[in-house]
Amino acid sequence: MGDCPVPSSSASTIIRGGTVVTVVGDQVEVLAGYTILIENGAIVSLEPDGRAAASALDTGASEVIDARDHIVIPGLVNAHHHLYQSLTRVLSDAQNVELFDWLRTLYARWRHLNDDAVKLASSVSIAELLLSGCTTTSDHFYMVPRRSDVRHESVLDAAEALGIRIHLCRGSMSVGESGGGLPPDDCTEDEDAILADCVRMLDAYHDADPLAMRRIDLAPCSPFNVSPRLFAATRDLARERGVLLHTHAAETKDEERYCLETYGRRPIPFLRDHGWLGDDVYLAHCVCLSDEDIALLAESRTGIVHCPCSNMRLGSGIAPIAKLLAAGARVGVAVDGSSSNDGGNVLAEARQALLMQRVAGGAEALGVAQAFALATTGGAAVLNRDRLGRVDVGMAADIAMFRKDDVGLAGAAAQDPLGALILCHAPRADRVLVAGRTVVQDGRLVTADERKLARDLNQLVADGPFR
Repeated sequence: MGDCPVPSSSASTIIRGGTVVTVVGDQVEVLAGYTILIENGAIVSLEPDGRAAASALDTGASEVIDARDHIVIPGLVNAHHHLYQSLTRVLSDAQNVELFDWLRTLYARWRHLNDDAVKLASSVSIAELLLSGCTTTSDHFYMVPRRSDVRHESVLDAAEALGIRIHLCRGSMSVGESGGGLPPDDCTEDEDAILADCVRMLDAYHDADPLAMRRIDLAPCSPFNVSPRLFAATRDLARERGVLLHTHAAETKDEERYCLETYGRRPIPFLRDHGWLGDDVYLAHCVCLSDEDIALLAESRTGIVHCPCSNMRLGSGIAPIAKLLAAGARVGVAVDGSSSNDGGNVLAEARQALLMQRVAGGAEALGVAQAFALATTGGAAVLNRDRLGRVDVGMAADIAMFRKDDVGLAGAAAQDPLGALILCHAPRADRVLVAGRTVVQDGRLVTADERKLARDLNQLVADGPFR
């Protein structure tokens, strides 16, 4: 596949007259009538229209985008996904079961994965994210069945073709049913082979540039399908190479019972004891937390990725996000896999996060600004990407634009643009730019034929072993 450099160009793009909603410092602000100047994949100017007009016209911009009828926000950050899982979306046998039974049902389908299916399904999931205004995603890809031709490169190929920024998590499962784990043995890999492939992926594809389009994170799947040896060896490799660690943690009471019975401690203490907390670690879910866990996660600066729709869909519970934020923890939001969410809209996930916290803690438990931050600066912080998640000078030119005159935002956009994005059912983004490159225009993908992707995936699912 070769190198994937940050897109660059000597040409400039101007986004003029938009209502910009972004995080400034620690506060979400609405900046009415602002112009954004983009050069070489980054934002070089953000000024009120009156002050920006003359200088912007002098740049000789190759494109001027009229944003007067738009709410303009930083590209959304989805900090946890399983892109291939659009293959088994709304599987009938897995619609009404909790996590462990859900996994056992789906392993029987996922063991038939092949490389073409992974690439197509990943492309569909990425397309859905981009159309919702998401410009960066993490993908936790741990399913490499024995004797399959599945390659992690296929996810990178799909991301590059469609134009999304990606953290590919080289995931792993090494403990199958015969060793007391959850997955069938033929869905696991040899631990030495996993570690060798982690080194290969880092050597070939990781890009540490602040504006990198792709990075490689290392990601054993969970305590119920990975050995303590692999957790430790992966930790050591990641810290030697300066890359992030990722895993699922404290998602359900079943996982908690498994950890207590197998390791003699709950998930977060298990991770602590294996050196798996810190500012280079991010954990998906964190639903079942004690007050001591919350303090430990906040003090260690460990990232937490909240997946509210998936947690509701599987009946896992309500993560204590308001408590985590109050303790100073780093928290982002994510859609999780397409088989446990059945959708890929990050703004919808932020809305659901707000609603769930209010169910648990009352109407003041989480505000619209906090929910917006979870989907932007929160996700960027979890991924240690300090040039993502804001519309500001020096930041990546990752932009999502929503029409104020979309019927889904009518009335609300005039009332409160920030509230409109979080409390309404956000429509498709009208325009999306990643590193200054337009990937969605007029609510349609410009980097792929989304109808063909959908038709091809429908046909594959109808004809294949994934039903």
